[in-house]
Amino acid sequence: MPRGFAVPAALLASTGLLASTALLTAVPASAATPGGSRAGEVCFWTAAGQHGSSWCYTPPGYTDVPEFLHDKAASFRSNADTAVYAIDWGRGACYARLIRAHDLADNWPWGARLDGVADTMMGCEVG
Repeated sequence: MPRGFAVPAALLASTGLLASTALLTAVPASAATPGGSRAGEVCFWTAAGQHGSSWCYTPPGYTDVPEFLHDKAASFRSNADTAVYAIDWGRGACYARLIRAHDLADNWPWGARLDGVADTMMGCEVG
């Protein structure tokens, strides 16, 4: 009968322990960095310096921002490889503000107008 590779029992036990410990401590990237901006996303925060409550948009398309962020974005970070537009639905008109690829703002006054985000200007005026 051919002999296989023999692994000492102590080594197997420690390997199993390490593997189970690694599984228990592994945390998805989104949970490890709450509100962190991942590749392809543009994230907005309610406080300056990318603090406070956050929400992230992933292009393409248009998406309304959640109510807690509506007209209350104080900072953003783009990890998208494309430009996106912050949208403000004004009275009778809409306005779009360019967010360049990989841009950020730690103190963003325009965020007080934020209603939605899109990968096009949505026919809005430059705002």
